[in-house]
Amino acid sequence: MAKKLCAVNVLFPILAMALVIQVAYGGGERSLRQEECSGACDYRCSKTHHKKPCLFYCNKCCKTCLCVPSGTYGNKEECPCYNNWKTKEGAPKCP
Repeated sequence: MAKKLCAVNVLFPILAMALVIQVAYGGGERSLRQEECSGACDYRCSKTHHKKPCLFYCNKCCKTCLCVPSGTYGNKEECPCYNNWKTKEGAPKCP
């Protein structure tokens, strides 16, 4: 019984730390599957007045990077691939 209790006392803090790390750093590069891109982009583009181009480029970027930054604006540092993809003119490709 003591061995089981000891194992639980060691295992529980490790699992708790893993959960905290997942919550803190969740959503990073390659965190989505392609079928999840549509929903993530719907939210990302929900507050723009240019919804059609936003959805087009967001989905294109998501399918390549498998990541969409959290929120409706900013937070691009969460997804380096998404953040660093530029147009020929050097402007950001991903909304």
